[in-house]
Amino acid sequence: MRASTVAPFAATAVLVPAWGRELPGWAVAVAAVALVAAVLAAVHHAEVVAHRVGEPYGSLVLAVAVTVIEVALIVSLVVSKGDETSSLARDTVFAAVMIACNGIVGICLLLGALRHRTVSFNPEGSTAALSAIAVLATLSLVLPTFTTSEPGPVFSASQLAFAAAAALVVYGVYVFVQTVRHRDYFLPVGEGAHDDEAHAAPPTNRQTAASVGLLLVSLVAVVGLAKVESPAIEDGVAALNAPAAFVGVVIALLVLLPETLAAVRAARLDRVQTSLNLAYGSALASIGLTIPAIAVASIWLSGPLVLGLGPTQIVLLALTVAVGILTLVNHRATVMQGTAHLAVFAGFMFTALVP
Repeated sequence: MRASTVAPFAATAVLVPAWGRELPGWAVAVAAVALVAAVLAAVHHAEVVAHRVGEPYGSLVLAVAVTVIEVALIVSLVVSKGDETSSLARDTVFAAVMIACNGIVGICLLLGALRHRTVSFNPEGSTAALSAIAVLATLSLVLPTFTTSEPGPVFSASQLAFAAAAALVVYGVYVFVQTVRHRDYFLPVGEGAHDDEAHAAPPTNRQTAASVGLLLVSLVAVVGLAKVESPAIEDGVAALNAPAAFVGVVIALLVLLPETLAAVRAARLDRVQTSLNLAYGSALASIGLTIPAIAVASIWLSGPLVLGLGPTQIVLLALTVAVGILTLVNHRATVMQGTAHLAVFAGFMFTALVP
């Protein structure tokens, strides 16, 4: 039996007895190993599904599947810990946007350009995704800092409802454009030129169905183990004297591992459009699904829901959008664009640790 088949069930077997318990050091280490195995299995099965359904559906499947379970993790943590996690949704969503739009995009452009000198993509599809990210990030994460209906960087009930509705509409239209109206804008440029697997026979319906099931099991294990590891993460953050908001950064890094590995692999095969679909799709899904879910959850949450970003974060978000536009206006990129995105990502990580 293949490791990609065993790993999801093994990770789940580790998750079940560990859930909701305080773990000793050796158990935390075992959970970390199981988490890595589940991530690798998720990437494998996502690629099987993608090969069967083709692009851009394959990227969409992985991005949405991971985000749905990420949202469940955020909501469960916010509900269980109350006021202690009033800003967790904001911190995790913002971290997901910065990681996807700078970290994943940057490493994919850099690795692709190092291997193929220049990389090509469709600016029409990628700029549409970036514009949607900019709109939703501004409406959901920037406006609460400046609204005056409620004290502090929070929305009133009606404002939160508006932000949630806008997130659902914009994300829904993006999915329609990506998969129906302008699907060709999201297809890899020159697909197959450097990818022998592109010419392999697609998996059968039975193999695809099995991979879909194993992908879901893997993702549940990934996010569940991320929650199991969260006390250790909080202790580590405290030991570093880092801000509490850095917990959201670490959670986002763990949850986005499957997309990151899949995007890097696509970039090395000269399919950077697939990498951009994964990166921008993940960022957009994170906002477009998390904000509505949090809006619904706020009905029974007693404490404040902090969504507004601080000045440093707003500057980084604006810089991310500006650098993204300059990268995407042309249909090609070199190591320079990859390095620029990674510099912004490094700035985000550094200021998250040293605000």
